[in-house]
Amino acid sequence: MKAHLLAIAILGFVINSVAQDFTGKAVYKTNRKSGFKIGGDSNMSEAQKQELEERFQKMNQKTFILEFDKTTSSYKEEDKLNAPNPQANMGGVQIISVFGGGGSGSLYFKNLKEKRFVSKTEIMGKTFLIKDSIPNYQWQLTSETKNIGNYTCYKAMFSAEVENMMMTVENGETKQTKKSETITTTAWYTPQIPISNGPTIYHGLPGLILEINDGKTTIVCTEIVLNPSEKITISEPDKGKIVTQGEFDKIREEKNKELMERFQSRDGKGIEIKIGG
Repeated sequence: MKAHLLAIAILGFVINSVAQDFTGKAVYKTNRKSGFKIGGDSNMSEAQKQELEERFQKMNQKTFILEFDKTTSSYKEEDKLNAPNPQANMGGVQIISVFGGGGSGSLYFKNLKEKRFVSKTEIMGKTFLIKDSIPNYQWQLTSETKNIGNYTCYKAMFSAEVENMMMTVENGETKQTKKSETITTTAWYTPQIPISNGPTIYHGLPGLILEINDGKTTIVCTEIVLNPSEKITISEPDKGKIVTQGEFDKIREEKNKELMERFQSRDGKGIEIKIGG
């Protein structure tokens, strides 16, 4: 364990010199557990309910590209040609990809040197630029290792208390329930790529994060290209309504509530929809 920590300390001193002109691209596959459930008495068959729930789950399986240099990075969904519109209309219920923001133009930009991020995201056709300080994670480093592709990775963890919201619509009435719980996030990083960065919001380890799991979302790196022949240019997004993370969370909550209120049964029998997390 001491030898491992010493190696990390030494690595911290050499990162700046090794990574002066260091650039790269990493491909990540993400899979988020969907908390979307349909219950109650409605005009939807069990097969329709299952198909709708499966579509929601599929919407949470995506491919992202992380482009990085020494101090900055951009993380965005892989461009796809002729991507289907993520909507479904079954039994009088329309599902739109809105919960939690997103959109094909979404991008997460980090500036590690200035300790800030800019997240470009979209809700119901409106673009937001979330500008705030990057989170400061209290990582616990371990000596446990495993291989991901050709890279030796070390395990690191941190725990944090988060507030999850459960939204339900039953007989036309929207209800919200908030519950606090402690979540442990596990990361696997490789010192072989001396960049203190990773996918989406994660960073702060002495090497690139190749895998991370917070109990609901799993993100795994499937491909890495270092110092590619095609020059990487990392640009900070600049179009959208500027808000802080806290302001955006409130907007998202209101939009989710607004959309949930649309899920009312037309036959009066009542439909119950639950979305957790």
